[in-house]
Amino acid sequence: MNDQQHPQYFTDRQLVNDLLAGKPTDRNLADLARLLIRYQGFPGARDIQADLQKLLLAWGYEEEALFACTRALHDRERVYNTHQDGRDDWA
Repeated sequence: MNDQQHPQYFTDRQLVNDLLAGKPTDRNLADLARLLIRYQGFPGARDIQADLQKLLLAWGYEEEALFACTRALHDRERVYNTHQDGRDDWA
């Protein structure tokens, strides 16, 4: 099996490292959900995929519960403020 290099790998690797060192804030939960969707079924970046699963476990979430939580966050408020931190990345 040939693993592919994701075009966002290096940026995402740093973000995952930050998440691993952080706590489950609203922003971090939204980033975790976004990255889980991005890497779902991706043939590569296995280290990122494994760390995302570790975060789910460490923060006490199952994937569907996380998605429900972050949908509610997005309904309630704007989680990503691009002018504030420049991290609005949905690619």
